[in-house]
Amino acid sequence: MSLDRLAPALFVLLWSTGWVVAKYAALHSEPFTFLSIRYGLSALAFLVLCLVMRARWPTSRETWLRAIYSGFFLHGFYLAGLWWAIANGVPAGISGIIAALQPLMTAMAAPFLVGERLQQTQKFGLALGFIGIAIAISPKLFDPATSDLGHAALPLAVNLIAMGSVTYGTLYQKKHLQSGDLRTIATLQYVGALLLTLPLSLIFEHQHFDGTAQAFGALAWSVFGLSMGGVGLLLYLIRRGQVSRAASLIYLMPPAVALEAFVAFGEPLTLPLIIGTVIVVTGVYMTNRRVVQHAPASA
Repeated sequence: MSLDRLAPALFVLLWSTGWVVAKYAALHSEPFTFLSIRYGLSALAFLVLCLVMRARWPTSRETWLRAIYSGFFLHGFYLAGLWWAIANGVPAGISGIIAALQPLMTAMAAPFLVGERLQQTQKFGLALGFIGIAIAISPKLFDPATSDLGHAALPLAVNLIAMGSVTYGTLYQKKHLQSGDLRTIATLQYVGALLLTLPLSLIFEHQHFDGTAQAFGALAWSVFGLSMGGVGLLLYLIRRGQVSRAASLIYLMPPAVALEAFVAFGEPLTLPLIIGTVIVVTGVYMTNRRVVQHAPASA
């Protein structure tokens, strides 16, 4: 089977491991500290790649600032919120379902930002998506073992806000960064992400990173498997005109993350989680099928 056929599915499979890595990394490091190391190494790795391949850098100061600004939200604010939520008790499977809200939020914001009108089917899909999320997270909110509802609600709320951040970052990039070399843009975006997570790490954390082989393994996968490998596949898909095929597989993201979390951590595949996943996938499909397709967000 050719790479053209394998690439879209491989891209989404690679993307889906981000939520499992986030939970695994939380066992060995504080989230903002881990992300700061990841972003610094990712920016350095992309810089080396750009120099070796003689990639063209933006010629205007405005484009540099826009790339850094977009990375602040697209990678920095988004993953900082998501990883903090997972480190504070949000199951990776549920966080993966919440990630499916990205195209729903994009569809909601599109009428205000780019003047797109939603069809009735898309509006129904939006409602289904949020209903599915509510069903999937209901056991977490009303678990008798959690005496303080706010303890569960706050990380979930942060996870949802993080999805709003990546939605804004995606729309901003679509509007302001349509041209330019994606390799140099990616380098600057990781610089922007680092500008957020490094201060958060210094202010709120103790820069704990236990330095075990498992911690370095998670870091290596985050940098080279996700930040480099995922983006590398995305560049390949863009060049081959197959981004829409990869984006269409976002419907497989929530069940893929739930299954990976079940295998890796024994997170239960509860009935509400399964039902919520099916409803969310249906809602995303109904909302996104007439919307310009885009690649799914990664952890």
